[in-house]
Amino acid sequence: MNSTLIALQNDRVSLLLASDGLVPEVVHWGKPLGQLDAETVQTLRRVSQHAGLHNGLPDTGYRLSMLPEQWTGWSGHPGISGSRKGQGWAPRFEVTRTTLDGQDVTGFASADRGTAVFHAHDELAGLDLELTVELTASDLVRTRATLTNTGEDGYQLDQLLICLPVPAGATEVLDFAGRWGKERHPQRTTLPVGTHWREGRHGRTGADSAYVLHLGEAGFDFGRGEVWSVHTAWSGNHVHYAEKTLTGDQVIGGGELLLPGEMVLDHGQSYISPWVISGHGTGLDEIARNHHRYLRDRANPVNTRRPVTLNVWEAVYFDHDVDRLRDLADRAAQLGIERYVLDDGWFGARRNDGAGLGDWVVSSDVWPDRLHPLVDHVTGLGMQFGLWFEPEMVNPDSDLARAHPDWVMQVPGRRPLEARRQWVLNIGIPGAYEHVKSQMMALLNEYDISYIKWDHNRDVFDAGTMPAGVPGVHEQTIAFYRLVDELKVAHPGLEIESCSSGGARIDLEVMQHCDRVWVSDNIDPTDRQQMMRWTTQLLPPEMLGSHIASGASHTTGRHHDINYRAATAVFGHLGVEWDLAKATEHELERLGAWIAWYKQHRDVLLAGDLVRVDLPVPGVYLHGVVTKDQAIYSFTTLERPHTWSLGMVPLPGLDPDARYRLTELDLTLDGGEHPVAGSAEPIELTGRQLATVGVRAPLVNPERTRIIIADRV
Repeated sequence: MNSTLIALQNDRVSLLLASDGLVPEVVHWGKPLGQLDAETVQTLRRVSQHAGLHNGLPDTGYRLSMLPEQWTGWSGHPGISGSRKGQGWAPRFEVTRTTLDGQDVTGFASADRGTAVFHAHDELAGLDLELTVELTASDLVRTRATLTNTGEDGYQLDQLLICLPVPAGATEVLDFAGRWGKERHPQRTTLPVGTHWREGRHGRTGADSAYVLHLGEAGFDFGRGEVWSVHTAWSGNHVHYAEKTLTGDQVIGGGELLLPGEMVLDHGQSYISPWVISGHGTGLDEIARNHHRYLRDRANPVNTRRPVTLNVWEAVYFDHDVDRLRDLADRAAQLGIERYVLDDGWFGARRNDGAGLGDWVVSSDVWPDRLHPLVDHVTGLGMQFGLWFEPEMVNPDSDLARAHPDWVMQVPGRRPLEARRQWVLNIGIPGAYEHVKSQMMALLNEYDISYIKWDHNRDVFDAGTMPAGVPGVHEQTIAFYRLVDELKVAHPGLEIESCSSGGARIDLEVMQHCDRVWVSDNIDPTDRQQMMRWTTQLLPPEMLGSHIASGASHTTGRHHDINYRAATAVFGHLGVEWDLAKATEHELERLGAWIAWYKQHRDVLLAGDLVRVDLPVPGVYLHGVVTKDQAIYSFTTLERPHTWSLGMVPLPGLDPDARYRLTELDLTLDGGEHPVAGSAEPIELTGRQLATVGVRAPLVNPERTRIIIADRV
């Protein structure tokens, strides 16, 4: 059969695919290769063949495709694992049709970006495969597979993994770990022969997820070194991995983690994998900016004029007093806050965290006039009103759990496992789904609700669907996406936040449905500096819920100055989480000034290109956002350096040939501090000079931030 060769290439990235009637292999993925034609691609393919490496391989060598198959001699992780009771476990797919942007392809085809689809079949195994490979407008490679059972009996799919090859010069792995209150902790290791395998088994993305797995040249950082990345865009159980074989091949890949027996395909039934999204660039910032472009290109992008938000959780917790809550609204409106969110405690028997989840009706005990007195007051002040829900959970002490114990996720024969005094409601069951949907729709129809804080506060264990107890994480995840979408279709303009014990449900698929995330339940600005810095590896600033809390952190107990708290929070979607009645006059004056400055600059803060700088001293951060006409940089000292000065630091990302005037934000200057570079006069330099020579690092006390603004002259 003649080869099908597809070249997707522009001035930023190149992806070359080849198929001789088999699942496509990747000839090259990385830097652009210049002028390409069929002969050149065939030559590149020929020089990369795997024949004659050692006598343990098949005589013809072996073949590595994007969905690796064992029959080819590949000894790493296979793309598809499954069987029909021990049969059909090693499929051999033959491609029957290939298209590029919907047009049939034979021979050679090229485009600067586009979507290739490979249709394949294995008659003996009784399986059809459709593999989609897209080079997106954001220069990410987006892949997924659809597997259909054409056999007469059931086919149990155990795992489907998609991978891309990475050159041997990429030797270091960077991914993430974390915990509640300390999400997005980076970790590095060298990739040995074998597999760096990261599973997420929380039934949600997880605070300790790999998040984005990078494989790059030794010593790569934010701006240097060639880097390849992979992200599994899925909010349920999942896999990320990097693998190196004895033959020198390296791959990165991912997919859904299916529980035993979770995906048994009947005749004609299909499984659609999550999108596996891969990036290439020079330095981590280029990968991050491509992720940001991907989300900014979605069908319903968020507006960078994000309303400043007050969430009342850390102000009142479960103490819902209408007069106190209206007083908070008055104080918020005076400060220029634009959205007011009523958190947990307004429904059912929810006077504490041990009852009421699942009963989404306004509590007549606390709200005898329902929510109208508060909603009308808030909207009358010109603010939007938001409401907290936790739709996928149920307390054992609830009307719903007593009426429908069969709607609780569980393994038959034993009591469901409690966490946080709650069970998981199985919205993969139609009745449970309709119950939640109808109660939420009723509230959205009754009140002027512009925003939902959607929480998910425990891992999903014992995830069986009654009565048989078959695992149901996949169906639960799909149902969550569907419910979010249905609510938003019925109520255009409704925004929904993904909160999950803080930042435990953050991935590129949930952000196709939701509009922002709650980065962490920990609002301590020192911890948030690290968490915001790394959460932006995947999400742009406008999607990061970033609040100014009270001076004493409710999570860590540390005390921080209002200017440090605010200077940390303004590099995301700004909000306040604070009992404003307890704030001092000085704090309120400063808070109002910060909110006003944020509103003036949010088109830059929430729309610019991310830049981060690796500094030689631990505990000192430099990052910024850059637009055509302005850049805003943050210089933060978390702990006192061992030297008086860090010397000259670069300000990257600017137009190299344009001139910029540097000023410092007065709000971040404490008494007696010197302005940047030690000069009281404005500094004007070109973007090239600022990126190459830089400026003298300011002297900043521990747990303080200085903000430097560069205006194009």
